[in-house]
Amino acid sequence: MAQYNVLTTLKENISLTRREACQVVGMLGLSFSAFGALCQNAFAKSIQISRGKTAMNLPPPVLDGNTSLEKAIKQRRTIRSFANKPLSLQQFSQILWAAQGITEDGGFKRAAPSAGALYPVDVYAVVGNNGVEDLDSGVYHYDPSSHSIKRTAHGDKRKDVAIASLRQAWMATAPVLFVVTAQYSRITVKYDDRGIRYAMIEAGHVGQNILLQCQALGLAAGIVGAFYDSKVAKAINAPRDHEPLIIMPAGCKG
Repeated sequence: MAQYNVLTTLKENISLTRREACQVVGMLGLSFSAFGALCQNAFAKSIQISRGKTAMNLPPPVLDGNTSLEKAIKQRRTIRSFANKPLSLQQFSQILWAAQGITEDGGFKRAAPSAGALYPVDVYAVVGNNGVEDLDSGVYHYDPSSHSIKRTAHGDKRKDVAIASLRQAWMATAPVLFVVTAQYSRITVKYDDRGIRYAMIEAGHVGQNILLQCQALGLAAGIVGAFYDSKVAKAINAPRDHEPLIIMPAGCKG
């Protein structure tokens, strides 16, 4: 409704065509979104410094794999049984990049499409004990802009997430659980309540990218939608407005 009210005011008080007024409203929405993102980043950095958190850069992604897209699509299956074998740091990095990594040379556009390029989605990785080589157990938040991770919680939280997911114990056997969340305010600033649907659509794209990338790496992944949102958010120590949408256990097939 906010954009509609601005549009009406512009048409009534300024000599603009409807198309020109829409363009102005769109630019205003992007400006407000960018300002909000800057404020959010500044706040996140202040919290990060106060808690002593530091970013860890990930290995660069591989851009030419050995498995074709068509083969990955044909072979992909939802898996609920995993071997007790860690992911390599390169595999871990590759999955995060496929989910939300920057794919535009010199730009900011990501692996999954987003309405208005506003990117309300975040990806957290719940890493178990010996879940990823050369990486301590804990929960990590992925930063696409620097292809790095920051730890948001220490220790193995897989059981906590599984309990919050209606006690689906099989989830806790996966080396890593990828949790896809949405901060709706980033996108509703432009699209109002419709932005909630757009964020959910985006989460679906992210989930499919994770599934196909795991398949291409010779790994397996599952997908979970049955969980208590607030309990999962608490387990991964996510900000209150980061709402979990999908959980994706991943690792070597058991």
